[in-house]
Amino acid sequence: KHEIQKLAEFIGKNLDDEVLDKIVLHTSFDVMKQNPMANYSSIPTTIMNHSVSPFMRKGTVGDWKNHFTVAQNERFNEDYEKKMADTNITFHFQFS
Repeated sequence: KHEIQKLAEFIGKNLDDEVLDKIVLHTSFDVMKQNPMANYSSIPTTIMNHSVSPFMRKGTVGDWKNHFTVAQNERFNEDYEKKMADTNITFHFQFS
């Protein structure tokens, strides 16, 4: 909820708690995993075969570390820093 509030403030929106709670619900992993508009299950299997690997897997924070190589992580960080350089918003990709 806190990250959504930060994003809303960044784009100049003031959202009340009821709207924030709805956004939190609809962006929760369990709800999005079931939503064809979020989980890409409506994409033809010729483009994305969910029997090989579903688009949304476990929803475990930090699980990317088990799949990214060091080189992939470095490339992601470089690209992210370049694209986010002109903003003052930060996101947390892992929790301690």
